[in-house]
Amino acid sequence: MSDQNMKEELERLRAENAALKNTKAKGLSLKISEKGGLSVYGLGRFPVTLYKEQWTRLLDMAEEIRSFLKANDSQLKTKE
Repeated sequence: MSDQNMKEELERLRAENAALKNTKAKGLSLKISEKGGLSVYGLGRFPVTLYKEQWTRLLDMAEEIRSFLKANDSQLKTKE
């Protein structure tokens, strides 16, 4: 690769990187993993991936989780 081509590629990558950094969070998205699990993207740096029965068990506990969060609100931190 010539110096000119490398410089052009570097500038293109810098521009792409800057554009990615400036985009706001898209929110949450779902994807089926290679092993057949359901991955939720957008909660943190890495996706949360569970199998169908694990998601079902977790969702069945939704009210218990909400109650626990409410009862322990003073001890829990909020990400800003």
